[in-house]
Amino acid sequence: MKFIKSITANPVFKVSSLNALSVLVKIAGGLISSKIIAIFIGPSGLALVGNFRNFIRQAEVFSMLGFENGIIKYIAENQKNKTEQYKVISTVFFSVLAAVLLVGILILLFAAELNKVFFGNNSNCVWIFRVMAFALPMYAGNLVFIGVLNGMSRYKDVIKINVAGNMAGVIISGFLIWQFAISGALLGLLVSPSLLFFLTFYLLTKKTGGMKYLKLSNFSKPVFRGLLSYSAMSLVTALISPLVIISIRTQIMFDYSSEEAGLWEAVNRISFFYFMFVSTLLTVYFFPKLSSSNTDKETNAVFKSYYTTIIPVFAFGLLMIYLLRHFIILVLFNGDFLPMGKLFSWQLLGDFFKACSLILGYEFFAKKMTRQFILAELFSLGILYFSSTHLISQYGSEGAVMGHAVTYFIYLIVLVAVFRKKIFTKE
Repeated sequence: MKFIKSITANPVFKVSSLNALSVLVKIAGGLISSKIIAIFIGPSGLALVGNFRNFIRQAEVFSMLGFENGIIKYIAENQKNKTEQYKVISTVFFSVLAAVLLVGILILLFAAELNKVFFGNNSNCVWIFRVMAFALPMYAGNLVFIGVLNGMSRYKDVIKINVAGNMAGVIISGFLIWQFAISGALLGLLVSPSLLFFLTFYLLTKKTGGMKYLKLSNFSKPVFRGLLSYSAMSLVTALISPLVIISIRTQIMFDYSSEEAGLWEAVNRISFFYFMFVSTLLTVYFFPKLSSSNTDKETNAVFKSYYTTIIPVFAFGLLMIYLLRHFIILVLFNGDFLPMGKLFSWQLLGDFFKACSLILGYEFFAKKMTRQFILAELFSLGILYFSSTHLISQYGSEGAVMGHAVTYFIYLIVLVAVFRKKIFTKE
C-alpha cells in the first residue's frame, strides 16, 4: 500500500484532470470506432483504414511544415507582446497556406498513383484522395488554430475542442461506415477534423478580436527561421515512419492476406490507445521538466521520477492486458479477430521497451539535439524495417511484432549509451 500511495502522491498523477478526461474520451472514441469497423468491414477493412490514416499523418505534417511545437513555444513566449504574437500567427498562417496548396495540388495530380500505393491495383478509391486535397486547408487550419490556442494557454478551449472532435468523429464515422462500409470509414477520417476548423476559427477570432493582423507585412523572417528549427525532427519522422509501417503492412497483405494485416493493425491500435496516457504525461509534465533541467543531476532526477512512477504502473497494465487479451479482443472487436491473441506477447514486450526509451527520446527535443535525434530515428526505423520484413517471411504478422520488440530493445540500449552520463549521474 505504501508503494501505491507513494506513486499516486507524486505530482505526475495530479497533472491536469481535464486533460486526463480528454485522453479518456479520445481512447473511448477510438475503441468505439474500432468496434464499428470490426463489425461492418472486418480485419481487411481495418488494414486499409490504417494505410490511409498513415498517409493523412504524412500529409498533415508536411502541410504544417512540422511547426506544431514551434507554434506553441513562440505564442507562449509572446503572451504579453501582442505585436510579436500577431507576427507569429501571420508567419505561420502564410507559411502553412503555401505548404497546404502545394501538398493539395500534388495529391490531386497523383491521386491515381497514391490509390495504387496505399490500397492496391484493384482498388477504386482515387476519389478519397481528391476529397482529401480539398479538405486539407480546413484540416491543417484546425491544427494551426489549436496550436495557437494552446500557446495562449487556452487549455480548456483546446480540451473542449478535442472532446467535441472525438465525440463528433465517432458519430460521423459510425454513420458513414454503416452507410458506405470501407468508403465511409475512409471519409470519416477527414470529415470531423475538417468541421472542427470552424469551431477553432471562431474561438481564435473571439480571443484575438478578429483576423485583421493577418497581413503579409506581418510575415517575420526571423520567426520563420526559428520555426524551421522545429521542422527537421518532425519531418524526418513524418516522412519515413509511415512509409516503414505501410511497407510492413503491405508485405503482410501480399505475402499472406488482408485479414492477417488487419490483425496486426488491430493490435497496433490497442497499443496506440494505452500509449496515449504515457505520451500525454510526457508532453504535459516530463518534457517541460527536461527542458528546464540545466545539469546532468537535474535531468537524472526527471529520469528517475519517470522510471519509478510511470514504468511500474505501465508494466502492471501490460501484464493485465496480456492476461485479459482474449476478453479485450471480443469487447473491442469481434470473434474474427481472436487469432490476434498470438501477437500480444511480442507487442507488449516491445511496448515495454518503447515506454522505457520514450523519456530518453524526449531529451533530444528538450536539448534541441537535432542531428542526434535524426540519426537515432533513422537507425531505429532501419532496424524496424529490416527485422520485420525478414521475420514476416517466416512468421507472418507475428514476425512484425517480433521486429517491433527487437527494434525497441536495441533502441533502448542505444539511448542508454547516448545518455549514460545523465542516467548514471550520482546524486
